[in-house]
Amino acid sequence: MSIFAKIIIMYRKLLNSELGRLSREEYQTSGKMHITVVLDNVRSQHNIGAAFRTADAFSAEKIILCGICAVPPSPEIHKSALGAENSVAWEYHEKTPEAVRILKEHGYEIISVEQTENSTMLDKLPLEKDKKYALVFGNEVKGVSQDVVDMSDMVAEIPQFGTKHSLNVSVSIGVVLWEVSRIMGRI
Repeated sequence: MSIFAKIIIMYRKLLNSELGRLSREEYQTSGKMHITVVLDNVRSQHNIGAAFRTADAFSAEKIILCGICAVPPSPEIHKSALGAENSVAWEYHEKTPEAVRILKEHGYEIISVEQTENSTMLDKLPLEKDKKYALVFGNEVKGVSQDVVDMSDMVAEIPQFGTKHSLNVSVSIGVVLWEVSRIMGRI
């Protein structure tokens, strides 16, 4: 046999029972990342459901739904949340600026995810492990409203290299929570 013999690695998909996931009760009492996801007038219930599922995956402490966002229980949210709407804490506010004001009063730094002058590229966010952050994601067409951007402590921008100027909000949530988890030492 040659020293260049091919090594064959087998990849068997794991069963759900082999993944070692927390039960809903265990998840409720587990240590969460001090991150709250704020949805500013997100219209698609599928995007809202995806936000719940992603928040669950990265152990965010809460989702705040604002404005035109639908709220659970909803069959459309459930289609993409797959039950995460029952594990991730959530609340509803009619107006996003009011939700942001309350978060600031509770010591959260507000980070809008948007393309603005003087935004900080996502991989350069100066996050500290002991601080609490609220990540604001905007409407599928209009983005984060300017009044909320004006209230923000920082604006994070996802670097992009193609011809389109934005990502779907549910994709943005996944990208940002991944990077924030990495920066905060969770990954």
